[in-house]
Amino acid sequence: MRQSWPSREALKSIPRHAASAVLGLFFAASLFFPSSTSARRADPSQARPGASQPVNARPSRDFSSSVATHDGSHLRLKTDLGSIIIHTHDSPSLDYHVHLETDPSTKNAEALLKSFTLHSHAFQSNVSLFGATSTHLPAGRLWVTIELTIPKDYSLDVSTGVGNISADDLTGRETLLTQGGNITAGNINGSAHLTAIAGGHISVKNVSGELVAETGGGHITTGTISGNAFLHTHGGHIRSDSIGGTAHLVTDGGNITLERAGADLIAETAGGQIQVGEAAGLVRAKTEGGGIRVARSSGPANLQTADGSIYVTQADNNIKASTATGGITAWFMSPPKDSADCDLQSMNGDIVVYLGRTMPVTIDAQVEMGQTHGFIIDPAFPIQVSYKDDAQGQRIAHAAAALNGGGEVLHLRTVAGNIRFVLSDADKQMQMYRQQMEGLQRQFEELQQRLFLQSQR
Repeated sequence: MRQSWPSREALKSIPRHAASAVLGLFFAASLFFPSSTSARRADPSQARPGASQPVNARPSRDFSSSVATHDGSHLRLKTDLGSIIIHTHDSPSLDYHVHLETDPSTKNAEALLKSFTLHSHAFQSNVSLFGATSTHLPAGRLWVTIELTIPKDYSLDVSTGVGNISADDLTGRETLLTQGGNITAGNINGSAHLTAIAGGHISVKNVSGELVAETGGGHITTGTISGNAFLHTHGGHIRSDSIGGTAHLVTDGGNITLERAGADLIAETAGGQIQVGEAAGLVRAKTEGGGIRVARSSGPANLQTADGSIYVTQADNNIKASTATGGITAWFMSPPKDSADCDLQSMNGDIVVYLGRTMPVTIDAQVEMGQTHGFIIDPAFPIQVSYKDDAQGQRIAHAAAALNGGGEVLHLRTVAGNIRFVLSDADKQMQMYRQQMEGLQRQFEELQQRLFLQSQR
C-alpha cells in the first residue's frame, strides 16, 4: 500500500504536539519499506515448508527464539549485516525473529541463507545477541531483517554494519549505531546516543535525558530534548523543537533550526542558515554562508556570519552581531538585562534598529563611507549627526545621543551602508515575533515532508 503525506489542513485540525507526533510516525513508518540495504518480508507462503514458490520469488529463510528477561535489563546486539526493528511489550521476555532473503539468480542460495547466524547469551537477565555471516560467503546478495520485541523499560546497545534501525517508544539508556543506514526512534525516556556513520538520517521524537546524535551527512530531526544535546552532521540539516539543557548544534553544510533553547546554545554551520525561536540563555551562532534569525533573545547573543543578514525580532539582552556581506536588523524595547553594551557591525549592508520611545540608551553610530551613505532617523529621536574626514580624505558620518537620560551604549558600525533608527511599535513587534515562530513551524513540516519523500525513493 502506498503511503500519502498528511496535508497541512489535516494537521491544523489537531494540536501542534500531536501533529509533530503524526509527522514523526509517518517518517518512522517510511523507513520500514524496502531499500537496497534492508530486507523485505516475503509472502508467508514462501516460508512454509512445501509451499509452492511464485516464479522469480526470492529464496528466504526465517528463524525465531525467545529469552527470559525483565524490565530494567540491558540488551547488547551487534550484527555485521541487517536492518533492525525494535518493538516493546509488557511480557518478561525478549523475542526475536530473523528474516533472510537473497536473489533468485543466486547460486548456492540455500548456503547463502544459512551463512547468517544470530547467537544469544543471557546473564542475570541481561541479553547479548551477536549476528554474523560466515567467513567464506557464497557469491550473491543477502538481505537481513532482525525484529525484536523487548520489555518497555530496557536499555539498548545496538549496532549494525549495514541497515536501518527503527524503534518504538523506549525507556532506558539507548545507544543505536549503524555503519550504513538511517535511525528512527520514538520517544526515549532516558538518555540516548544515536550514530549513523555513513551519512544516514537520524530522527527521534522526545528525549527526557541527554541526546548525542551524529551522522556522516544526513539530516537530524528531534522533538523536545529535556537535557543537554550535542547534534552533529557533516552535511545535512539540523531541526529540533526544544532543548532544555545546553545545546551544541554543528553542521558542515546545512541549516540549523531550533524553536526553543532553554539554556546556552552554540550553533555553527559552514554553509547554511541559522534560525532560533526563543533563546533563554547565551546564544553563540556562527555561519560562513547564510543568514541568522533569532525571534527572541533573553540572554546575551553573539551572532556572526560571513555572507548573510542578521535579524533579531526581540532583543532583551546585549547583542553582538557582525556580518561581512548583509544587513542587520534588531528590535530593542527595554535595556539589556545584563549591564553590557551592544555592538552591531556590517561591512557592506544597512543596519536598522527599532527602539522603544522611552528606552534609556546611549547611541554611538558610525558610517565610514559617509559621502554616499548616512543616517535615516525617526523624528522621535533627538540624535545628532556630525561629519569628519579621515587621513585619506574619506568622509565619516557619526551619530550620537543619550536618549531618555542615556544607558547602555549601542555601538553601530557600517562601512558601505546606511543606519536607520526606527520608533518601535509593541504590537507590530509582537506580530513579527509570532510570524517568525509560525515560519519555523512551517519549515519543520516541510523538512519532514522532504525526508519522507526521500525515504520512498
